Amino acid sequence: MVSAVSDEPGASDEFRPARSNILKGRVASKGDTPASNGNIANIITVIRILLAPVFIWLLLTDNGEMGVLRWIAAGLFVLAIATDSLDGQLARGRNLITNLGIILDPIADKVLIGGALVALSILGELWWWVTIAILVREFGITIFRFIALRDRVIPASRGGKLKTVIQAVAISLFLTPLWLLIGDWVHWVNWVAMGIALVLTVYSGIEYLVAAWRLRSKE
Repeated sequence: MVSAVSDEPGASDEFRPARSNILKGRVASKGDTPASNGNIANIITVIRILLAPVFIWLLLTDNGEMGVLRWIAAGLFVLAIATDSLDGQLARGRNLITNLGIILDPIADKVLIGGALVALSILGELWWWVTIAILVREFGITIFRFIALRDRVIPASRGGKLKTVIQAVAISLFLTPLWLLIGDWVHWVNWVAMGIALVLTVYSGIEYLVAAWRLRSKE
């Protein structure tokens, strides 16, 4: 326990309490020393979170007119979702993994994907029950992970990783009005992709719960 001492100028540094700096540490360089919470991987994650409301505003402002705003919104979504892989690679490759990053990364994904699904449903382009099914799985598993499994880690399965990729592809297809350029048959491709994303979303959620139950049983 650190005793309270004078902080007046001239007080001996030997007896000054240490002041921690949450931004102190490695920002981009590779190494084994502690990483800063403000490292490059976390910065990219925060940018992804900040892009979400901008993208949603553009999408809703276009209001289904498929104009310039719609294309910009689609481009922002693709750019933002692409950073999901980038920040993960930087964090693992440069040993920049922090507790803050572990918390922010899934939040960024849920805000971006959830916002896109809700906006598409508001515009009447995606059935609400599809949006609700995906969101219940995504937020349910996230809450379960933070509350029930806060002291243990279950690695992401192949199904979970594939689910994220297919979700991103399906939403990107719905957002980009390619049918205006190459024909209405693209709608079939969009719905098949979204159907696969929905199935993988439910399956990976069940898979995660089974893995959690097995881990608890072993303990």
